[in-house]
Amino acid sequence: MSHTVRQKVKLLNRVRRIRGQVDAIERALEAEAGCEEVMHVIAGCRGALSGLLGEVVEAHIQSHLVKPLQAREPVSADAAEVLVDVFRGYFK
Repeated sequence: MSHTVRQKVKLLNRVRRIRGQVDAIERALEAEAGCEEVMHVIAGCRGALSGLLGEVVEAHIQSHLVKPLQAREPVSADAAEVLVDVFRGYFK
């Protein structure tokens, strides 16, 4: 079973929150909000999308790289964990 299927409800909830943020961008533009406000809303949406991407990629690395390697090559599994840590730091 894919990690996205196991986390389906959690991921869909995040997507729904992102949809709300995109709607907020549209409302800000329709209301002719100031540039600062529009940029703030866009930045929040961008952060939410990056967070979603980070969560899916991290779960992918864990499911398809780290776990299979742990049984065969513990050293490679450790290297994959380091990769996850680097990736997590990049997306935060």
